[in-house]
Amino acid sequence: MTQLTPLDGIAVVTGAGSGLGRALSVALCRRGFTVAGTGRRSETLAHTGALAGERFIALTLDVSDGAAVRDAFAALGARGGIALLINNAAVYPKRDFLDETAESFMRTVATNLGGVAACSAAALAQMCDTGRGRILNVASFADIAPLPASSAYSVSKGAARLLTRALVADLADRFPGIVIGDWLPGMLQTGMGIPDGLAPEIAAAWGVELALSMDETLTGTVFEMDRELLPPRGIKGRVKDLLLMRRPRPRRLGP
Repeated sequence: MTQLTPLDGIAVVTGAGSGLGRALSVALCRRGFTVAGTGRRSETLAHTGALAGERFIALTLDVSDGAAVRDAFAALGARGGIALLINNAAVYPKRDFLDETAESFMRTVATNLGGVAACSAAALAQMCDTGRGRILNVASFADIAPLPASSAYSVSKGAARLLTRALVADLADRFPGIVIGDWLPGMLQTGMGIPDGLAPEIAAAWGVELALSMDETLTGTVFEMDRELLPPRGIKGRVKDLLLMRRPRPRRLGP
């Protein structure tokens, strides 16, 4: 199976200042990649850099600022080009809807959806020139089963999953060498997660394996933790599978 290598270009991880983004950045640097990690606080990025080593480039950047994203990504293009983008940055304000304002709600949307759109557009400006690249969007089940006090988060993360499908619809036929998909890392032991969640370093091992795969059949797929989530099958599809004695099997990451 074809994989990205450090020779293909720079890996970009958004939200690299803590949690899963930090773990992904460290893991990619250990694989030999130059990693540009974005975050809004320079001090947390500095901590990631101390763990990741000299291959880590700290980009103090708000992904909701489209102009700043374009400038930062263009500068990375001059350093060798972007081969991989992991859209991980997100905010989870945990506010009851009655405590939201239209402005506070849309600030969450601006990061969780607008940031994915801005970073994807800026990365694709380079990937489409070469016809090769990888975009992995860190997703959530929040749109399917919203928790209390999560309206803005749930709506924005659900819309980001729809954006993934829209990108595939626009690009898959013209640019089959650009592989785009969603990954749900599971409940993590992070500031946005739960105290007894999975260690982000464990999830990051799966995420990096998935992110580096250039298998074109991964475009449009959704993985949860280390397993592919197969799309629902209609009655005709299930009957056909039964008649052909065919049992669709989800792919697994790792050994």
